[in-house]
Amino acid sequence: MEETILVLDKIKKSFDGVSVLNGIDLEAKRGEFITLLGSSGCGKTTTLRIIAGLESPDSGRVLLSGADVTDTEPNHRNVNTVFQNYALFPHMNVETNIAYSLKLKKKKAPEIKKTVAEALALVQLEGYGKRMPSELSGGQRQRVAIARAVVNEPEVLLLDEPLGALDLKLRRQMQLELKRLQQTLGITFIYITHDQEEALNMSDRIAVMRGGVFEQLGSPAEIYELPRTAYVASFVGSANILTGRCAGGGDTVAVDFPGGTGSALRRDWQGREGDSVTLAVRSENVQLLSSDDSRGIPAAVTETRFAGGMLRISSKLEDGTEVVISRYGIGTDLVSGDAIRIDWAAENAVIVLPDSEVAHE
Repeated sequence: MEETILVLDKIKKSFDGVSVLNGIDLEAKRGEFITLLGSSGCGKTTTLRIIAGLESPDSGRVLLSGADVTDTEPNHRNVNTVFQNYALFPHMNVETNIAYSLKLKKKKAPEIKKTVAEALALVQLEGYGKRMPSELSGGQRQRVAIARAVVNEPEVLLLDEPLGALDLKLRRQMQLELKRLQQTLGITFIYITHDQEEALNMSDRIAVMRGGVFEQLGSPAEIYELPRTAYVASFVGSANILTGRCAGGGDTVAVDFPGGTGSALRRDWQGREGDSVTLAVRSENVQLLSSDDSRGIPAAVTETRFAGGMLRISSKLEDGTEVVISRYGIGTDLVSGDAIRIDWAAENAVIVLPDSEVAHE
């Protein structure tokens, strides 16, 4: 059985009477890469600071390797943090930055030299030891910050949007680099970001945060393919959210919309005929049909646009619901106002909880 290295048990936190965390529960295994994903103000940074010991919870516990560290000072927790601004000492070269904490621990000079050399090799910066931080690129400074953190052999490495200051191309390179590094080290990473791509590319599990709670915690595939709520579906991958009425069915639920019917696999949904049903359907799974097709639901084109070789067709149903259809390629004869019909395979539609049914205590 995999060893549990970090436990957050019913963590709550408020600032000036405003609730920020509303009962966070998390178990992280040794060597696991977990991302806290959410928009600004959702509570992810506060969660990270509580793990690090930089904030104290109002209630709940933080356990590290089975020991309760809720009231333990940050410097006595085997946890290190990498910040977005890297927080390197500008007056120290790369080697001295990495060695700083080892000197504080009064390690012997030969051991420090060996550990620093190993850390530089790990982050692929051999030969950069004498350079100053101002002489490095953003990606190199980020790797130095990680090397400085891992020489302490933390049980958990916390990463607070460390790629936020990098350009898009470098961010994508560093996503691969970070994942390689994490797998090599075997350290538990707790990573926070608002970037869906980062979360999906690097994580073993993702906790989608909103309003101080986890709306859903699962693997990237689970979060993307089987979102629990309308918010998760629309935040991760921008799914279309449609609400209709159950028209019956068994394992496959028929759903009536204005002018037509769609379908979805029932999965765990316990509703009955006549109940409201909210579906999430990814834009790439929406089928574009001609207006005289008998299948699907009538809609009208509102806009066509291109993004990175992808054609995105925006449309509206008769009740005003927007539905986006995406296709690779840029060729289309459709223009705003054209009548179309849309459909999807039942297995590509997920029944989700609408916001009105999601509890945020």
